[in-house]
Amino acid sequence: MAAPTDSLSVSGPTAVRLPRSPPIKVLAEQLRRDAEGGPGSWRLSRAAVGREPLELRAVWMQGTVVEAGGGVARLRDPSGSFSVRGLERVPRGRPCLVPGKYVMVMGVIQACSPEPCLQAVKMTDLSDNPLHESLWELEVEDLHRHIYSLDDVGTGD
Repeated sequence: MAAPTDSLSVSGPTAVRLPRSPPIKVLAEQLRRDAEGGPGSWRLSRAAVGREPLELRAVWMQGTVVEAGGGVARLRDPSGSFSVRGLERVPRGRPCLVPGKYVMVMGVIQACSPEPCLQAVKMTDLSDNPLHESLWELEVEDLHRHIYSLDDVGTGD
């Protein structure tokens, strides 16, 4: 199977190219601890479980807004903090850049240390259903244990 074709997802001076492959769900600590590479070529090391690295073309993260302003937000998930930028250019429906709101962010990794930073492509308020927050860590753990353990996930094969 050929590698997915990139598509332009955000317009403007700092446009983000988001691949057509689905985003990989991750926690902040996974990026801090296990991400290797740099902008445009991040990989999640899985050497500890004897697997090849997982390509991180785009990621899906969820967390509670800690602070926001000027197109940048700081969020916290069960494993730690992460930041998101470029929020002034993404669709987000209801206002959700308010401290205390629980949101999902889809984006492209810009940095992983000292704290993960994403360039946002999409943001959605998930505050209406507390199950989103209470199950997030288990959902990510389950995906990494069972689904992302397949050899061809995220490789474009």
